[in-house]
Amino acid sequence: MHELGVTEQLLSLALRHAEAADAKRIVALNLVIGEFSSVVDESLQFYWDFMAKGTIAENAELHFERVPGLFRCSECGHEFGMDDFEGRCPNCGGSQVSVVDGVQFSLANIEIE
Repeated sequence: MHELGVTEQLLSLALRHAEAADAKRIVALNLVIGEFSSVVDESLQFYWDFMAKGTIAENAELHFERVPGLFRCSECGHEFGMDDFEGRCPNCGGSQVSVVDGVQFSLANIEIE
């Protein structure tokens, strides 16, 4: 359900920048979403389609670039993805791991006319 608030902010940001550039229409938004961000593409698209109606963003396409999650072991420095994570580092068995990528959610750019 948090996609509703995310979509509201995304639409506000896109409209503000498009209007500042004297855009007639927003064609597309390119989003970068990390695997661990918990943003669901379909939910974001659903809210976008509803909220953008009647604005210059109506019918704008949302493009989703997914960034895989990445962990790093604090003990040996090994980096590995979610598929290799079972609570410990697959390289040394260490239990001190941290997330180093895959939590982002950002608007990379807006395509306008």
